[in-house]
Amino acid sequence: MDFYTLLGLAPGASVTDVKRAYRRLSRRYHPGINPGDREAEALFRQITEAYETLVDAERRQHYDATGRAGGGADTPFEFAGFDFTVKAHGPQAATFSELFADALHPMPAPERGRPQPGADLHAGVTLSFGESMSGTDRQLMVTRQVTCGACQGAGIVRTADSRCAQCQGAGKVRWARGHMVFTKGCAACGGSGRERHRRCAACAGQGRAVRSETMLVHVPAGVSDGSQLRVPERGHAGAFGGRPGDLYLDIKVRPHPVLRREGEDLHMTVPVAVHEAALGARIEVPSFDGPVRLKIPHGTQAGQRFRVSGRGAPNMAGGRGDLYVEVHLALPPVADERSKELMREFARLNPADVRAGLSARFALEH
Repeated sequence: MDFYTLLGLAPGASVTDVKRAYRRLSRRYHPGINPGDREAEALFRQITEAYETLVDAERRQHYDATGRAGGGADTPFEFAGFDFTVKAHGPQAATFSELFADALHPMPAPERGRPQPGADLHAGVTLSFGESMSGTDRQLMVTRQVTCGACQGAGIVRTADSRCAQCQGAGKVRWARGHMVFTKGCAACGGSGRERHRRCAACAGQGRAVRSETMLVHVPAGVSDGSQLRVPERGHAGAFGGRPGDLYLDIKVRPHPVLRREGEDLHMTVPVAVHEAALGARIEVPSFDGPVRLKIPHGTQAGQRFRVSGRGAPNMAGGRGDLYVEVHLALPPVADERSKELMREFARLNPADVRAGLSARFALEH
C-alpha cells in the first residue's frame, strides 16, 4: 500500500498535511477506540508507519526514491560507530527503544512487481419500469485506477546507467540516530551503486493512476429492482499485470403506477363496469407489447383474475412471464331517476341475498 494513498494524500504533501491526516485517521482506527478489532489494529500500525516515514525528511526522501519504508530485510543495518559531530533534533531525537527498533525488528520490504488483482467497483443505476422491460444503454462516469501509461504498469522506468543518486555510488547509505551511526545497503540500487531504473514519478511506483472516464454499459431487458449486473474487467486495474476488477451495477427500478411485478409475472387491476361483469364483454387491456383483447365472461365477480400468457416480464433466457388481470367492479354514478328506477327493477328481478350464510360463517370462529 502506497503511504500517500493510505493517508489520503498526494505525493508532495506538506508535513502539516501528513500530521493532520494522521490525527484524523487515528481518531477512527486507534486500538483504544476499536477494542478487539484486529483489522483496525493492523491498519493503525500501517497508518503509524506511513506517518513516521513521511514526517521524517530523510526517511521520506528514501521512500520517495525507492518506494520502500526504511531499509527492509534485504538491506540490514550495520553499526558504524559514533559520530559526536552529529546531534539529533526533532523527529531524529529518538529514545533508546526507537534507536534499535529498525535494527532489531526491520520491517519486511513490500513485495513489488508481483501481480495483484484489481478491486471491484460498484455503481448505482436507476431505471424506469419501461426501461427495465425493454433494456437500455446508460453512460456512467466512473473514477477508477487504470494502468499507468508512463511505466506501462511496471512502477519503474528505465534510465541511463549512472551513479546512484541515493548513495552516490557507494552502494551503502549512512543513517544516524542520535550520535550512533549505522550503515545499510542502498535499497535504491540494491547495493550495486549503479542506477538503471527509477521509481515512476507519474504513479509513485504503484503502476496505476486514477482516471475518471465515461463508460457505456448495456442493461438487458428483464432486470428487476435490487438485481446486480456484472461488467467484467471494468473495475480497478490490477497492479503489475494483475487481472482487472469487475464493475457491478446495482439496479433500482422505479415503481409503475398500474403494474406490479412478482418474479417474471406482471399483475394489474382493471376496472370493469357492473353491466360488463353481469352480461360479459370484451375489453382492451394495455401491455408493453400493445393492447390485449380480454374476454370477460358473464357473471364475473370482483377480484376474479384472468391470465394472459406470455405478456409478462422477459427473462435472460429469452422467455416471458405472464400478465395477470384482476377485476375491480366499478359502480357508475346513479344520479337520474330513470337509472334509479332501473336499479330498483333489477333488485326486484334478482332478490337473492348476496350475504346469505355470512352470519353462520362468522359464528364458526367463536
